[in-house]
Amino acid sequence: MPGMDGFELSQRILELDLSIRVCFVSAAELNVQALREIHPRLSFGCFIKKPVEMEYLVERLCAELD
Repeated sequence: MPGMDGFELSQRILELDLSIRVCFVSAAELNVQALREIHPRLSFGCFIKKPVEMEYLVERLCAELD
């Protein structure tokens, strides 16, 4: 996405509606504590690391929606 990353996008989405759940999918190693310091308003409960099998992705997303 030119001009913004996924964290900025999720912040903007949550500014519109705090009840929206966001799940991050990334190939990068993430330091959740460092991200919390940079983006304190975000919930970092759902991280899925690439590569990911479709079955696991669907399973994890369904679990997040419950």
